[in-house]
Amino acid sequence: MRHLYVHLPFCAHRCGYCDFVTATGRDHLHAAYVDTLLRELAEEHDGSAVETIFLGGGTPTYTALPELLRLLGALPLAGELTVEANPETVTPKLARELRNARVNRVSLGAQTFQPELLSVLERRATPADVERAFAYLRDAGFDNLSLDLIYGIPGQTPQQLAADLAHAVALGPEHISAYELEAKPGTRFTVTHGAELERQAEQMEDYFERVVATLTGAGYRWYETANFCRNGKRAEHNLGYWLGRDYLGVGLGAVSTLGGERRRNTPKLARYLQGHFDREIELLDDQTRTRELVMLGLRLDEPLQVAGLRSAIDPAGLARVEQFGLAVDRGETLALTRRGRFLGGAVTAEIVA
Repeated sequence: MRHLYVHLPFCAHRCGYCDFVTATGRDHLHAAYVDTLLRELAEEHDGSAVETIFLGGGTPTYTALPELLRLLGALPLAGELTVEANPETVTPKLARELRNARVNRVSLGAQTFQPELLSVLERRATPADVERAFAYLRDAGFDNLSLDLIYGIPGQTPQQLAADLAHAVALGPEHISAYELEAKPGTRFTVTHGAELERQAEQMEDYFERVVATLTGAGYRWYETANFCRNGKRAEHNLGYWLGRDYLGVGLGAVSTLGGERRRNTPKLARYLQGHFDREIELLDDQTRTRELVMLGLRLDEPLQVAGLRSAIDPAGLARVEQFGLAVDRGETLALTRRGRFLGGAVTAEIVA
């Protein structure tokens, strides 16, 4: 096991578009949660060093600082240790304490720099909060910062998207993730904004192209469908997912892929705190794993090594996308062309048997 994911579910409030496992109004449970988390980790891992650790949420930096530091101090050594943070939670003290606790990468959830769009997303941070958080983290010595952006927000104009991208580039993070907004059917967000989301759907390909053109023009490498880096600072933890490596997930609702099975912890906080992880188990046969390796591998800008993966590739589908200039099969490797990468999932769906 080379990669470890740790879930901290606590948030100040739940944003309307969020579909992650979160907990609000449970601040009194932070210590008990960390106790259970460390117990689960001790049961599942021998404490040896790993390549990457990622603390996600929820809002990991909303967890009470003494409990967050207690958790960080108990984690195994890792080459890359990332913590997700919401801008409004970052203070000079938090930034220093994270750095002292061996954290060497922070992923900051900006989403947008437009106040009216932040309101649509129900985000509490202001653009000024993002700038302050970024400065605090730099002052604390962080030289590997990632910024999350969302596009396709209801009411977002091309001009606002351009302004968000310009603002992000001006801050100069080593990594930028730019995701199309995905609002799950039936959520209060889609009920409120469904008509506008449907109207904007036709614009998303153009928005995606604007994102890629702007960030690559600013010197970022478009190394994965929604991710961009400079100075070689890719998200090594996420790269482990895209390369199909095994990983251990601990915490409420956390997912693991280990030894041919995928498992998911209970999303019920009370059950988790009682030590009842109630894991759902999905057995992954060779065909499923092979298909996943192709689908995930084609998200990357490096050609996919297809030795042992041909059984998951539909020759007729591959021939069709090659005919349209969307993929290149060189025998030992398979890669999407630039245009093929813009169409992404649709092209991959044609290729995968």
